Amino acid sequence: MQYVKLGSTGLDVSRICLGCMSFGLPGRGVHEWTLDEEASRPLIRQALEAGINFFDTANVYSDGTSEEIVGRVLADLARRDEIVIATKVNGAMHDGPNGRGLSRKAVMTEIDNSLRRLGTDYVDLYQIHRFDAATPVEETMEALHDVVKAGKARYIGASSMYAWQFSKAQYTARLNGWTRFVSMQDHYNLLYREEEREMLPLCADQGVAVLPWSPLARGRLTRDWGTVTTRSQTDEFGKNLYQEGDREIVHAVARIAAEREVTRAQVALAWLLHQSTVSAPIVGATKSHHVEDAVASLELELTDKEIEELEQPYTPRAISGH
Repeated sequence: MQYVKLGSTGLDVSRICLGCMSFGLPGRGVHEWTLDEEASRPLIRQALEAGINFFDTANVYSDGTSEEIVGRVLADLARRDEIVIATKVNGAMHDGPNGRGLSRKAVMTEIDNSLRRLGTDYVDLYQIHRFDAATPVEETMEALHDVVKAGKARYIGASSMYAWQFSKAQYTARLNGWTRFVSMQDHYNLLYREEEREMLPLCADQGVAVLPWSPLARGRLTRDWGTVTTRSQTDEFGKNLYQEGDREIVHAVARIAAEREVTRAQVALAWLLHQSTVSAPIVGATKSHHVEDAVASLELELTDKEIEELEQPYTPRAISGH
């Protein structure tokens, strides 16, 4: 396993982050394809044995049961000071007023709820799950600062938003002497590269770690175009992220994988890891070979010609994932 500093911090994280949206009680929340604790445990164990020390979840995943499963399994299998746990706040956790968002009330309530579900005194990285335009950025940043100062989070991070929004949040924190974001978890893969225009240069300039979500485009980069899976049929959010013209990129991944005698997932992840701004892609897993492919991608070096072949079919598109 390779390790890298999380942005400009001193925190060491594995170059592969295990995304834990796959873990949670099926039927709780919006996903029907998640794995219960018994099925999740072997995958988390496999990740730990491979040297992965970085685990990302969110309060909203499977209505909180992802955090519960991840917390219990990690407590059984690893020492707390050897692992890095990240979770997120913003999504709706109950109906009615104040059930979601980044108000001070929501942040303070949900950090305690996440810690209870995870069974830990602190999280290493507490991230805002998108931008909340309904809450003053000053309120959110001060609340997050207070979470850090209370010892409930070591660092804070953000996720998909416009570069101006991220810059505004960082400037507000700096102006007031509050804790700043150390990471950006954004939508970035071979099928969606709009982040290269503004967000990635901003992160590089400011020393912010980039943690791409959906690095395999929700599995589209790992199989023939048009293949139907349980997830593709039920993932309403994912249905709107990609477009018909992306099939040429998927074909390019397949050709290179066949020539190299490796999996398509390894090729797609190797391209992402080649990007100098990327710290650690967040890779979900529901099968053992998903973890194996993620780890193997660290050793695959693509040639300049292969990279050109993968990138050439890309066409600009509307912003998605925010």
